[in-house]
Amino acid sequence: MRTAAILPIKSFASAKQRLAPALGSGSRQALAQAMFSDVLNSLRKVERLEMIAVVTGDPAAEAAAHGDRVAVVHDPLEAGQSAAASVGIRHALAAGYERVLLIPGDTPMLDPVEIDALLARAEDDGMQVVIVPDRHGTGTNALLITPPDAFEPSFGPESLQRHLNTAQEAGLGHSVEEVSSLLYDVDTPDDLAVLAGLLEERRACAPLTRGALRQLDRLRTSRRFAAEDVEQSVEV
Repeated sequence: MRTAAILPIKSFASAKQRLAPALGSGSRQALAQAMFSDVLNSLRKVERLEMIAVVTGDPAAEAAAHGDRVAVVHDPLEAGQSAAASVGIRHALAAGYERVLLIPGDTPMLDPVEIDALLARAEDDGMQVVIVPDRHGTGTNALLITPPDAFEPSFGPESLQRHLNTAQEAGLGHSVEEVSSLLYDVDTPDDLAVLAGLLEERRACAPLTRGALRQLDRLRTSRRFAAEDVEQSVEV
């Protein structure tokens, strides 16, 4: 079955605004680009994917989207993840793909072996929609749709139940399947802390994200030392 992955990416410069209490704009941008690159590199290793469509309007993201089987789909509006996913779906349909896998760009632990297994299982079971939850069990960290226009994605808070209701109301064969490497996306400082802890335990995955996080730790340490030096000089 001809399968395309859809990877929507908003502008790196405006990504991860909910991390603003913990990270400055430059740090958020570097982290978003590192996570995207790790996700893209892992998707390129998924044997059952024939094409990876990176949907973005950001020149930096377009420049980073390169490699075998990767196509850039320009999204000038950048109206959100669901709208970008729909742009990618239309591109996949026009190119003759039979199903699409929608993947967010902030799940850097993605395991190609697990994705291949998910694709094979869904085809064997005849599933039209497979919903992959986040670690909270309320959001959606992947959608597999067969055919691509059978289902309208609606990402955001509480999207798991919303997607489940939509599939049920449409009478589509569907399932909710947990994929361990897709549980961990990054929206909040707490999500970031959880991901950082996991990456220290699993040294073989997400090398670029791990490197970005270590750079952030070094930056925080240097700033803390600088602040302590200032405090000491004031006391003297």
